[in-house]
Amino acid sequence: MQRYQLGTIGALSLSVVSSVSIVICNKALITTLGFTFATTLTSWHLLVTFCSLHVAIWMKLFEHKPFDPRAVMGFGILNGSSIGLLNLSLGFNSVGFYQITKLAIIPCTVLLETLFFRRKFSRNIQIALGILLLGVGIATVTDLQLNFLGSVLSLLAIVTTCIAQIMTNTIQKKFKVSSTQLLYQSCPYQALTLFIVGPFLDGLLTNQNVFAFKYTPNVLAFIVLSCLISVSVNFSTFLVIGKTSPVTYQVLGHLKTCLVLAFGYVLLRDPFSWRNILGIFIAVVGMVVYSYYCSVESQQKSTEAASQLSQVKEMESDPLLNAEKGNGILADSVVAKAPGWNSNKDFLA
Repeated sequence: MQRYQLGTIGALSLSVVSSVSIVICNKALITTLGFTFATTLTSWHLLVTFCSLHVAIWMKLFEHKPFDPRAVMGFGILNGSSIGLLNLSLGFNSVGFYQITKLAIIPCTVLLETLFFRRKFSRNIQIALGILLLGVGIATVTDLQLNFLGSVLSLLAIVTTCIAQIMTNTIQKKFKVSSTQLLYQSCPYQALTLFIVGPFLDGLLTNQNVFAFKYTPNVLAFIVLSCLISVSVNFSTFLVIGKTSPVTYQVLGHLKTCLVLAFGYVLLRDPFSWRNILGIFIAVVGMVVYSYYCSVESQQKSTEAASQLSQVKEMESDPLLNAEKGNGILADSVVAKAPGWNSNKDFLA
């Protein structure tokens, strides 16, 4: 249990550090150097991730474990589509409405897991998530401009993202594969999906051609750095969802948003207001409360499981306890009434 908790903490820390790093790197690439082709860049991220994992298999750092190819293909295409739809949602909506879209992923995930997986979220967890969403909303949502196309794209982005993240968790458990094995097999389908639609989507959103862009040494250096960091981002994403849950991963994602806002103010001198500070403070309170109740409920489940396991072991090892449960009575009846016991099918059953 301690090893599992340390692994979970390590996965969460790796996800936060790598995600904040790649956001800062991509922000410099997009705003400073003018490389605004986000979807195509994501396809390169996935391609580099796949090549890195292939080298890791060659070095025998982990074992390739093939499983249902249809599930892998469907999951890879769905995951790639969700990334493209999120980028489209950002392009056709205001920044404020896009932040609302990201906030809506948590309640949508909770709803889907409750309806289809019968997962129960305690009232304390629900209150903590509400505090978190309120804080992130105050910190990030500024303007709300609605349009029909943007709303449809946001709805599709929410649904596909929720389903893809739930599938990340369920596939790892159903087929007993690690996060690395699932990422390695799904990466080609995700990369191919985004590589096909990426240039078209980026051209639609930016009115520029990714292949006609002038790639200076600085641009290439930041692209390479972004791709290298993405290996850690993709790996930690699958690792966190596999070890925790899609909802916890979304909570972690909002922590990253708050950290990016703070780093942007400290390092890049982005504009900051008391509203941002208040929102980040409320969001952090929500995250702390959520983490606390998740830890308490996890310990309760572990205690109950350990208690049940100890009871089973005691029953198996204590013949007197087994006798009290009926085994001793059965043995006595065998000695006293052997012929009757052999012919009595109901008693035998």
